[in-house]
Amino acid sequence: MFKKILIANRGEIAIRIMRTCREMGIEYVCVHSTADREALHVQLAEETVCIGGPRSEDSYLNIANILQAALSTGCDAIHPGYGFLSENADFAELVVAAGLTFIGPTAATIRQLGDKSNARTLMIEAGVPVIPGSDGLLSSVEEALDLAAEIGYPILLKATSGGGGRGMRRVDNPEEMEAAFYSAKRESQVNFADDGIYLEKLIQKAKHIEVQILADRHGNIIQLGERDCSLQRKRQKLIEESPCATLQDALRKDLCDAAVTAAEAASFLGAGTVEFVVEPDGSFYFMEVNTRIQVEHTVTEVLTGIDLIAEQIRIANGAKLSLSQDEVQVRGHAIECRINAESPALGFRPSPGQIESFNLPGGFFVRVDSSMYAGCKIPPYYDSLIAKIIVHGSSRREAMRRMRRCLEELIVEGVDTNVGLLYVLLFENDMIKGTYDTNYVETNMEQLLDYASLMETE
Repeated sequence: MFKKILIANRGEIAIRIMRTCREMGIEYVCVHSTADREALHVQLAEETVCIGGPRSEDSYLNIANILQAALSTGCDAIHPGYGFLSENADFAELVVAAGLTFIGPTAATIRQLGDKSNARTLMIEAGVPVIPGSDGLLSSVEEALDLAAEIGYPILLKATSGGGGRGMRRVDNPEEMEAAFYSAKRESQVNFADDGIYLEKLIQKAKHIEVQILADRHGNIIQLGERDCSLQRKRQKLIEESPCATLQDALRKDLCDAAVTAAEAASFLGAGTVEFVVEPDGSFYFMEVNTRIQVEHTVTEVLTGIDLIAEQIRIANGAKLSLSQDEVQVRGHAIECRINAESPALGFRPSPGQIESFNLPGGFFVRVDSSMYAGCKIPPYYDSLIAKIIVHGSSRREAMRRMRRCLEELIVEGVDTNVGLLYVLLFENDMIKGTYDTNYVETNMEQLLDYASLMETE
């Protein structure tokens, strides 16, 4: 087993990885920027290294400084967490070149799946359904127009190296194509140093369903069920739950089987997520593979009792999976709410600052992953996530009631949060029935914010 792991991340995911290292008896090193000197992950760590200034590019994205920190402290592996360098193939390659182990897929797999056009081609060859669209990158506006006329509007232009909605444009008619084409290419070049774009049919009134997979070096691949991530705003997830309330067992099996096929086709290693878009009629299409641990991995953990971080570490160390597919058991229902320091009423503007008062919910079958505390400062340089509340219930109804109670107990003073919006969502009819889709939040945003505002003034 590894002697010492460098955790190349911050906040709640750094603490999450740290906890598993402690339980496995593995030493670890936490890194931090100058803005995070008093962060909780730094205070809890046994050994820390400052890797640069407050901006991400000077610290958490500074590959040279991270590698130097790992080597100087005697680490033999690096866990990237999520975000930052977690899906950077060059980083994974340099970690291995430095004589260390990258806890994740190989650089080749990250590179292959990170190129969305290549990943799409790979899935077509493997027989995994993909969204109707272009075979490879678009070479011209004319090609995009011809293809859109063939498959029908609306369509999406998407950056092949993209993520998080960047380098993506919706086109509803031919007149919008040229401006959207060049706008998507420019944004893709700025954000990803790659202006390649491809085209897909826009699937409307669909659900965003992802399947958790684990794969070892010995050819073993298992799936741990699905998560419904359809409640989102501008492709940023707000609430995740599992199992999906509207998924029939036969379709669930088809999705999970397709996820395993996708992992096999990519020679996947470690923990990953295969993402699909699912139409109301049961048709489903591959979207992408996330080659890292997900923010919402906690949902799967509470349902299955499997420590996904521990599995990542064991797999990277060469061990076989600790269980077979037949041994995976999903029990009950789980829901996660992402608590963000932001102002929904002001266009979801980030709300950095000092937390004056902070009380986290607790109780039966409640888990909270957070790195905040009363008096801590939220820097303006990073993601606005301040806590994840995860509840488990014997039924979906029980889990929903438990989450409502948790949001009622949560106290965050000093910064604005999205708690009011999340609370209102839990009472919406479409949420109660599970029939919401990826457009639900944005379609009903004005009404949702009105309700949230009324609740906060009571």
